[in-house]
This record gives sequence, C-alpha cells and structure tokens, in this order.
Amino acid sequence: MAGSTRIALLGATGSIGRQTLDVIEALPGLFQVVALSCERSVETVISQAKRHRPQLVAVSDPAAANAVASALAGTGITVESGSDAVIECARHPDADIVVAAIAGVAGLRPVWEAVRAGKRVALANKEPLVVAGHLIVAEAERSGAHLMPVDSEHSAIFQSLLGQDREAVLRVILTASGGAFRDVPEDELDRVTPAQALAHPTWKMGPKVTVDSATLMNKGLELIEARWLFGLEQHQLDIVLHRESIVHSLVQFVDGSVIAHMAQPDMRIPIQYALTFPRRLARVEPPPDLAALGALRFEPFDQERWPCVRLAREAMARGGTAPAVLAAADEVAVARFVAGRIPFARIAKLIEEALAAHRPAPGDSLEALLEADRDTRRHLEEQSTP
Repeated sequence: MAGSTRIALLGATGSIGRQTLDVIEALPGLFQVVALSCERSVETVISQAKRHRPQLVAVSDPAAANAVASALAGTGITVESGSDAVIECARHPDADIVVAAIAGVAGLRPVWEAVRAGKRVALANKEPLVVAGHLIVAEAERSGAHLMPVDSEHSAIFQSLLGQDREAVLRVILTASGGAFRDVPEDELDRVTPAQALAHPTWKMGPKVTVDSATLMNKGLELIEARWLFGLEQHQLDIVLHRESIVHSLVQFVDGSVIAHMAQPDMRIPIQYALTFPRRLARVEPPPDLAALGALRFEPFDQERWPCVRLAREAMARGGTAPAVLAAADEVAVARFVAGRIPFARIAKLIEEALAAHRPAPGDSLEALLEADRDTRRHLEEQSTP
C-alpha cells in the first residue's frame, strides 16, 4: 500500500501483538505489516499472516515453523525459523516501525538489532531497557533510532513531557493498580494461587506481566525503564497506588505544577499513539467519564509489603549486570510460581537470593549482560536441583 507506514511486529501472537493488529485493522490503509514473529503459536500466526500478508513470518520454534510454512505454502509469504529469523524481522529493510512485544529477556537482542538498524522502535516489553538500557540509549543516539514507549505508564510520561523543559522536572510518579492481591493481608499471600494471580482487576495482559503486577515487580522494572527512557535519576522516580487505572503517570515540575495523563485502561490507546505519533487519530472507544467515576484515589505505596520494588531499586543503584540478574531471576521465579512449584511469597525471596549471590560486573557489552542472564538461570537451576 503506497504511503502506508510499514510495521514489523515482534511477538505477534501475545497480548500486545494481538492488540497491535487490532489497532492496525481499525485504521485501514494507514499501515502495512511487512514482518511478523512468534515463538510457537501456530494457528494464531497463520491466521494473522493470511489476514495481513507480510513478506516474512519468523517462528522461533523449528517444528512450529514447519507447520506454519506448510499452511502458508503458495501464498508468497516467506517463513523462517530460529532466533536469527526473528532478528531478520527486527531489522527488516522495509520496516518503518518495529513493535517490540516479545516477552522477557528473549526480546533483548531483537530490540538491540532494531536500534542498531536505526528503526523507530515501539517498545512494549520491559526487559531490554531494564537489562541494557545504558547500551540501548547510547546506540540509539549513534544510529538515529527512536525509542517510542508503549507501556501505558511510559507513554503517559512521554506525552506529559512533550514541549517541557527537562531541567524543570522534579520527579516522575508511576501509578500502580496494586494488582490482584492489593487487598489481601500480607500474612495470607503464601496461600494465593497462580489462578488468582492471573486475574488482574483492571488490565488484560500476558501471564508473566500479570504475575509481575501481582508482585509489583512490574513497577520496579518500570522505574528502571523510566530512568533510561527519560534520563532521570533514581531519586526522581516514585510510585503511588491508583486503583482506577485512569491516571497512567504524573510528572511533577519544580514550580509545583503536576501534569497527569488520563485514559481508559486499554493498551490499544498507547499502542496507537506509538504507531501514529505525532498525530492523534480518532478512536471508537470514549474517553473516561470523570463524572461517572466520581473520584480518583491515590494511596501511598508500601515498599515493605512489596519487596520486589525494593529489589529493583537496589539493582538499579548497583547498575552493571545487577539489573540483568534481577530480570532473569524474576522470569525463573514467575515461571516456577505459575507451574505451582513455589509459593507466591517465594518469588521475591528467590530474586533476592540471586542478587545476593551475584558478583557485580560492569555490563559494558551486550554479551556480558546476556552472560549474567545465563549465569543466573544456571545458578537458580542448580539451587532447585536436590
């Protein structure tokens, strides 16, 4: 389609990937999907590919890739397998925007390659900036890549800072819904189940992010992301509880002014803004009805109750490879909890143990950070082996 913005979508079959395609389909003629990637969701990616006709579909799992290739035979769509194929999507020569929605540390190298290629990267997964924010920001400055936040909190901060004097920023305040267990007494948290953790009161997200919301690790990771996205110091980053999830973040300035961004809790809003920036295009969904809401509540954030935020702050302060260890340990701990192998409260303890066992290193290369990730996973696996 002549004149349309061309999209490479990494993690097409996940929650953000599916919602990105919802946005694209709601704005016919504005976008063209040139590449899709997924891990192994065969039926979903086949349906997406038939609907959007990308040039390339990358499937990480070889067996799943064979099934996709068979289903798409004769369509003219190229299907490739493995991590190199995903990277090919990330730096696809025809892509104007790369939507980075691969969950976890697996999304780091594709984001790195998209940044190296000078792409506009709509960044939806947290771990690339958490693990390698210092490297990615420096590489973006070198290559001319543009990092566009998709997380609702960081999109809110980005929009609140437009046209503002960055030197006048006093602090940035992230809002937290509190997740599934915000009202559960602390002494009962060890009895909560994975099914309960995955029932978020406001947002519809993938399992990893939903459990991170229950532990509040998502806020810890977002603090680290905000540091790199907006060039802030740790003392400028704060969190408040906000149950309604209407105010997505706030920016406080030195003159006492506060700018808050409000929208419905719908990820398609920040996704659309990332794809259409600097334009704002109409949506069918109405904005928040403030009169119907009646009140917006803000409550202090108790870091003692939610130790994952404290651990994220400690990792951010240590720098180097520590955030890579934090992210890796969190992935392992969440997977074990979802599988029923550890209780909920053990998630934070396992992360804390991994950070305590880690020997800090500068983390001055992507390989050094990925090696810290691998070391952490090996260490945790050895610890779990009888």
